[in-house]
Parts: sequence; C-alpha cells; structure tokens
Amino acid sequence: MPTNEQLEKYAELAIHKGVNLQKDQILMLNAPVDGADFARIVAKKAYEAGAKDVHINWADDVLQRLYFEHASQDVLETVPQWKVDQYDYFAENGAAVLSIRSTDPDNLNGIDSSRIAAASKASGEAMKNFRKYTMNDKITWSIVAIPNPEWAKKVFPDVPEQEAVSKLWDQIFTITRVDQEDPLKAWDEHNETLGKARDYLNKKQFKKLIYKSPGTDLEVELPEGHIWKGGASKSEQGISFNANMPTEEVFTLPHKYGVNGTVTSTKPLSYGGNLIENFSLTFKDGKVVDFTAEQGYSTLEQLLNMDEGARHLGELAIVPHQSPISQSGVIFYNTLYDENASCHLALGKAYPSSIEGGAKMDDNQLDENGVNNSLVHVDFMMGSGELDIDGITSTGETEPVFRNGNWAFDFS
Repeated sequence: MPTNEQLEKYAELAIHKGVNLQKDQILMLNAPVDGADFARIVAKKAYEAGAKDVHINWADDVLQRLYFEHASQDVLETVPQWKVDQYDYFAENGAAVLSIRSTDPDNLNGIDSSRIAAASKASGEAMKNFRKYTMNDKITWSIVAIPNPEWAKKVFPDVPEQEAVSKLWDQIFTITRVDQEDPLKAWDEHNETLGKARDYLNKKQFKKLIYKSPGTDLEVELPEGHIWKGGASKSEQGISFNANMPTEEVFTLPHKYGVNGTVTSTKPLSYGGNLIENFSLTFKDGKVVDFTAEQGYSTLEQLLNMDEGARHLGELAIVPHQSPISQSGVIFYNTLYDENASCHLALGKAYPSSIEGGAKMDDNQLDENGVNNSLVHVDFMMGSGELDIDGITSTGETEPVFRNGNWAFDFS
C-alpha cells in the first residue's frame, strides 16, 4: 500500500502540475468518499500553496447506484438549479477544478441504459455554461485517479483484493511519474517532449489523416486552422496546467462533416457505469450511420442517440504504442488511463480552442468551421501496434505519420 510520502508527492503533482493552483485562488475538489484520506492530503497541499479556500464535492458509487435504481424519472431528468449555480459560481470566480476519479467500471451493470442516458442528457444541458469554462481553457482544471477495491479487482482479477489495490497504486505512481526522484521536473520534461510532437504537426497542417489497421479504414478531414495540443495547456490567464494526469497524447479536432469509413475499438470503453466492448462505427460524411458491439450494444446506442452531435466526432488523439501505459500491458477499464495507452477518437463535443479563434465563435460559426457540438464528449480507443496513419498535405502529397503504432518521423 502507498506510503504517506508517495501520497503527498502525488497530491503535490496534482496541485502544482495538474491545476497549477495560484496564491489566493479557490480550489473546487471533486472526490470520492472512499478517497477521503487522499482528498485531505490534496486539500492540505492546496492550502500550503496559498489556496483561498478548498470546496469539496463528495461522490459515492453506492449512492449513485441507489439513485439510478430508485429515483423517479422526473428526478433523473432534472438537475437542481443550486448545483448548476454552484459550479457556475466557482468557474466565474476563477476557481481551479480538480477531480479525483475512483469508480467501479461495472457499478451500473444491469441498470436500464435509458435511465442513465436521461440523467446524462439532463446534466449535459444543465452544465453547458460550466463546460465552456473547461473546454475553452478559461480556468485551470485537471483529473487524477486513485484505486478502489472494485476497480483494482477488475484490473487484477487473479490476486487478493488488498494486493490488487496495491498493484494498482504502483501502476498509477509509475505512469504519473510519482515514483521518480523529482516528479515535478519529470513532468516538465514530459510536457516538453509532447510539445515537440504538437509543434511538428501544427507546422504540417495536414488536410486529412488516413487510419488503417485490422478492422479500421478511416479518412478524417481536418478543418482549416486546426490546432494540435499536447502536454500542458494554458488558461485564459496564461497559467500552464495539465488537464489529464497521466497524458501521453497530442490531439486536435476533426472536421465535423469530413469523416468517412469504419473504425474498430481496441480496448473496452467504460461509459455510464457499463462496459462497451469490441465495437465498430461506420461513418459517412462525418456521421455514424452503422455500429456494432459484442457487449454494451444498448449503452452504445443510447450514447449515439444522446443528441445530433453524439454521432459525429469531436476529437482525434495520437498516442504512440510505446507509451508507458501501453507498455505496461494493463487494461485499466478507465478512460483516463486507457486513452493514454492508445490512439483514440471522441464522439461528441469538440474543444473550440482546438481551432484558431474557436473560443470566441458562437455555435453557428463553430458549425460553419466544422467544429462539432454535443452534450457529450466520450473518448474511445482504436490504436494498436498495427495502426498506420498517413497525412495528406495541402498539395495532395502523402506523408507517413504513424507506422506500426509509433511515430514515423523524428520530431526531437
């Protein structure tokens, strides 16, 4: 099990490289009740960094399942105004938002997927204003994860529960570089490496990417003025932060109406407390027109039917197969980790900041520039050691971007 020194280093990383909390800034902390001890360490580190206040929103898997089992339909479809006001208040007052994730991937197994979809849709609509702050980098925000017994046993089913939790902690500390002598310095170096890949792709400004691997033959147009991002982001106030810890990706947005072909998943997708496995999506002019799934078909169907934008892509991300998470050989059943082991795409809303001037465009302008809008943003993994990606230049030339799951060029 983790030592107090390890937990403190992890908390410091989340505060100083995750949200990069500033003196006299408020921290809004979303945390699981099972992770109260770690949340207290994070709060301590936040106050030591000069936090004006630390506000904690608690979450609990058991209560969440009870809610979906018993709440009336009108309750599922309603988000209390006080909750909307709370999130808007902290965003409008420049708070940093740190979310500690720790959930059972199978927590909502057996729950009617339409009930989960109704609550997700209500939350997406209610939190539209708050999401503008995060998806446009108006504030600093970050997501980290800690183990719980259910998640650990899902990842390591063949060992006793306590050993599984300990093994998952070890994986998290290795992948987030907490095990290194100076994790903060290690993250600075990692961000610099990702920045080189990002800068290379931004200079290229490919018109299209072509993905080929077993089960995948997909062409993705990139909108004019698209921006590749990777590693640390910068908030509207110029504060550097890492939205995901870990992160191994560089990403941008596809053209909403320029995706054609078929893509097949390579890792399970945990969505709405259920797993979707071995699924494929077929696109025509940017829209999913057919899909299959060996497990979680109805959950996938509910996701795709959330709104019009849910059948379009909002993100494409490139992650080398040689990333530490991929090389661990572990399937985490957790998108924060699995998406950083594999190239992935996202159904739903695009980050407006991934196109020049996007943060200042209204919905109509975003659509005209090929930027997708939706209540959802769901990453799914489709990369492998067999994935090849070609870039098509503005003059029609083809250049290799990925070969056998790794970069086909040297950007050092």
